Amino acid sequence: MNGNRLKEFREGAKLTQTELARRASIAGSNLNAIENGRMAAWPKAKRKLARVLKQPIEVLFPPEGSESDAAGK
Repeated sequence: MNGNRLKEFREGAKLTQTELARRASIAGSNLNAIENGRMAAWPKAKRKLARVLKQPIEVLFPPEGSESDAAGK
């Protein structure tokens, strides 16, 4: 469980990882690592991703132990 919902919202927006990374000005390899739970997103990256995906940071990156996290989202 990686604790974030990036893939869900990225796919919902019909964006590839490459396109989301470009729009958020984040390296594609970093976005891949964040999305797959191999790297923690830093605050600036969280803000950029939330802006592009038009979602609150807390929705994309639920706090550990939250209902979304517990549900496997």
